[in-house]
Amino acid sequence: MNEAINKQIKQIKQSFRLMMNGEASRSMREKGVEYKLNWGVTLPQLKQMASQYEKNYELAVELWKEDIRECKILATLLMPSKEMPEEVAEIWMEQTQSQEMAEMEAFNLFQNLDYAPDLAYKWIASDRDLYQICGYNILSRLFMKGQEPNERGINELIDQAQTAIQGGSLGVKHAAINCMNRLGEISKQYELIVTKALGF
Repeated sequence: MNEAINKQIKQIKQSFRLMMNGEASRSMREKGVEYKLNWGVTLPQLKQMASQYEKNYELAVELWKEDIRECKILATLLMPSKEMPEEVAEIWMEQTQSQEMAEMEAFNLFQNLDYAPDLAYKWIASDRDLYQICGYNILSRLFMKGQEPNERGINELIDQAQTAIQGGSLGVKHAAINCMNRLGEISKQYELIVTKALGF
């Protein structure tokens, strides 16, 4: 790690102490959100902090390596989407331990990747809940931008969403329903497809 990046990471980690929210941190721990360190810093505070730094691939990679909730969220905010190779996105997803982080990755970063649809369709077909949650959240964001699925994509999505909605994971079910609702908002035609497929 070069000296400048090392210095930035030290600075960032020190500033978390000033923003610490013990109540939020404790509440997350009770809900099973486990990190080596969790300062309970809010997302608006982290976004404000990220705005003070240039997007930087090396800085984002080093922040992600830290087992600290706030470092990982900042990594998703500071990674330049044009520079993130698919294998790095796969590594980050593999190392994702909580629903909060899966959602942060989708919203802050993965939805902006050139290969976002490919990742999303692959992940909603995964047998792992966090992968599915992240995949559905990426697709929700793409649909909100008006991006339409191709015919293969829509058939795959409907099949996977039907399975997810009948499945046992509340997090996956919620992400799948939200995704289908977003698809239905693109146009009347999609609204009819969603209603017919899912009966809502």
